[in-house]
Amino acid sequence: MAGKITVIGLGPGNPNLMTPAATEAIRKADTIIGYNYYFQFIESIKSPNADCIDTGMKKEVERARIAFEKALEGKIVAVISSGDSGIYGMAPLIYEMQVQTGETVDLEVIPGISAFQAAAARLGAPVSHDFCVISLSDLMTPWAKIEGRIQAAAQADFVTAIYNPKSKGRYWQIYRLKEIFEEYRSPDTPIGIARQVGREEEELTIVPLKDFDPECVDMFTVLIIGNSQTFIAEDKMITPRGYYREEDKGHNQGQSIMINSFRTIHDQLKNQDIELGKKWALLHCIHTSADFEMEDILYADQGAIASWHELLNSDNPPAIITDVTMVVSGVRKAAIERLGLTVKCYLQDERVAQMAKEKSITRTQAGIRLAVEEHPNAIFAFGNAPTALIELTEQVRKGKAQPSGIIAAPVGFVNVVESKHRVKTFKSVPKVIIEGRKGGSNLAATIVNAALAYNDAEALKPGREV
Repeated sequence: MAGKITVIGLGPGNPNLMTPAATEAIRKADTIIGYNYYFQFIESIKSPNADCIDTGMKKEVERARIAFEKALEGKIVAVISSGDSGIYGMAPLIYEMQVQTGETVDLEVIPGISAFQAAAARLGAPVSHDFCVISLSDLMTPWAKIEGRIQAAAQADFVTAIYNPKSKGRYWQIYRLKEIFEEYRSPDTPIGIARQVGREEEELTIVPLKDFDPECVDMFTVLIIGNSQTFIAEDKMITPRGYYREEDKGHNQGQSIMINSFRTIHDQLKNQDIELGKKWALLHCIHTSADFEMEDILYADQGAIASWHELLNSDNPPAIITDVTMVVSGVRKAAIERLGLTVKCYLQDERVAQMAKEKSITRTQAGIRLAVEEHPNAIFAFGNAPTALIELTEQVRKGKAQPSGIIAAPVGFVNVVESKHRVKTFKSVPKVIIEGRKGGSNLAATIVNAALAYNDAEALKPGREV
């Protein structure tokens, strides 16, 4: 009469993390088969009369064959694996061998706590959302297929657990994995490094992707790479599940949508290693225009956005002067009221038409001249008229205007590019420029809004006053 094969997951190595079902099955076994390293974890559990058959590395098929031979002799056989026997363990091989041989031996699989689960618990709560597990061992899987899986996981924003990251003869694959994740993830993405998890030699480290050193891992290491939401708090990795949604924290639905949009844009930037103020303005511009070319054409002086934020929140903030009323309409009203700001377009001022007539200039030019007379140190935000921008540069050259900042984003084909080149000559004036022909009132306004909300830049939570 045939016996039975029970394939058992021992867990990560700590006896406290072995399930009662696994312990009971090991006690009942007549024969125990496994890689010799694993027997130390069951020494106090197994029957003293059990026949223990251990083998070295890469002897999985031999172990499975012996298991069937012993079971066919009527033995109660336990085949042991670390972690969970169904995750890179012996369970699938045992089932495959049964299909190939046609043997009718009774089979049972007893699950165990996998290494990535134990690592996750020790690191915090990094695997609380969609995740995947990838082994870098290419002994039985072509590397091209493994690399495709890595790229898919990185691009799809999965929390990713990595098994078999490096061995003595297989070292470059972990470097390639880092390269791939750097293409799709923020440099600050947390990586949990868990070595010998659950055992006396346990070592736990959390580093950002940019600081991860592939040389620090070996075959006893499991990596957990966070997704775009994963953060570090008090030395723990946490991937939010969504219970504390943005609207539950006092954010309205509009802000929640904006936050998710910004995070999506941020993850798709070609270069994330740029000054925070410029990045904040860039995210606003891409969000407004859905145009990722902004990454190539947005110019921002170092510290411009931060300096404007400080000025606009001061006791004596400068006025914000625009070339057209559409820019005024796009600046957040709640922020204007909260800070007591003057945001003004002079085109509708009754004095403009009279000045334009008397001086034989355009109304746009006249509007800027009036603005400079009344607000010479304003932040000027232009999104439509290159003639207004050119007039401002003339007023600066004459010493009549000392702007606290210039946002140069007029759009069109005539004098647009030239007007922006003029602005670049003012080295002492903080400026943000949409270079080339592109621009628009919506972009000028959103850059103003970026300055108003700069205190939310580091947390990547725009739209406080949407």
